[in-house]
Amino acid sequence: MAGNVRWGAWLGGADDTAALNLAGRQLTYGQLRGHIAGVPKPEASTITASPDPLETLIAFYAALAAGLPVLVAEPGSPARVPDSLPAGTFLLAQTSGSAGRARTIARTAASWSDSFAPFTEITSLTASDQVCLTGPLHATMHLFAAVHALSIGAQVTDNLTQASAVHCVPTKLSEILIDPPDSLRRAIVAGAGLPDALAAKAVSRGIAVVEYYGAAELSFVAASRVPAPMTAFPGVEIELRQGQLWSRSPYLSLGYAGETAGETTGALARDANGFASVGDMATHAPGGGLRIVGRADAAITTGGTTVIAEDVEAALEKLVGITAAAVTGVEHPRFGHVVAAVLELSVDADFAGIRTAARQVLGPAALPRLWFQCDQLPRTGSGKLARGEIRAAISGAAPTARRLA
Repeated sequence: MAGNVRWGAWLGGADDTAALNLAGRQLTYGQLRGHIAGVPKPEASTITASPDPLETLIAFYAALAAGLPVLVAEPGSPARVPDSLPAGTFLLAQTSGSAGRARTIARTAASWSDSFAPFTEITSLTASDQVCLTGPLHATMHLFAAVHALSIGAQVTDNLTQASAVHCVPTKLSEILIDPPDSLRRAIVAGAGLPDALAAKAVSRGIAVVEYYGAAELSFVAASRVPAPMTAFPGVEIELRQGQLWSRSPYLSLGYAGETAGETTGALARDANGFASVGDMATHAPGGGLRIVGRADAAITTGGTTVIAEDVEAALEKLVGITAAAVTGVEHPRFGHVVAAVLELSVDADFAGIRTAARQVLGPAALPRLWFQCDQLPRTGSGKLARGEIRAAISGAAPTARRLA
């Protein structure tokens, strides 16, 4: 059970101040509290994320008020709250499934609320901000963004034209910077690595950028006020073990819920000293700080050399004509695997020129041997590349990507 979650303390605004401006509807904090109090005690605590995010948030807080552990599920998902939960569970979050099957993660209330104050300090968000959400609430990145903003008395909105701050993934930030609103002063970016050029572009527009790294299983691990290096989030201890990032903090989840004995435990690993890892790789950056390299399952071993997919993707996305890139490994009888690239291309892209340019920026092992094109790379609800779907698009029973070379 969720226990005595003091959900009321998570709504920090005075009754007469604006709380929500979502899907064309507006509520003050007083009205929001009234709507929550007016919801009959839920019989179940699985909330399917509604097309109306305002209704989703009301249902979320109503479940907490009723003392029920709550799962915000993706529309169309068969997810439900498992019958057996770890003690102290208040929130159940689904992993993005970017590398395979989505799993349900259990966490305590404190694992979120303890991070509110340091997150506020790092982002410099205040009660006067209008904080824009750019993704679905079943993605924990966006649900946390909403809950944190409401805890400090800010307004949560989906209207970017009036926002002073935005939570987004890098691809969304790139779209926003085409014509950013004059009101926008802060961008809080996560979900994938933030390219240096994109961060610099935002800063040149007068937008302060905070990038953070974490995972649904770990919550916050590291953060940076651009251009400062990424360092451990307050309260987090970090160790690099043969390049794999491990962290220990009060923000860690309780683990996966509802899996029976003998099932795979997913990406999350723990040690006897309280450190946990989801297999992400990192290095010490020049001048101090961390550089997140990517998930170990995105590492491709080809001819005895390890190639990190995210590094190749970052190099390809700098080339003229490539809108977005995903890289994966394809089995090969001699080399074990070879690198395959799946591209979103601009209308006027010159593929021959792209291949020539790729040879100039990538070493022999990292240079893709297989090239594919798709209209739109599959992504999760949180904006991450859906790597399992990408692999299926080029090598599954019914491949959908077009072979270029």
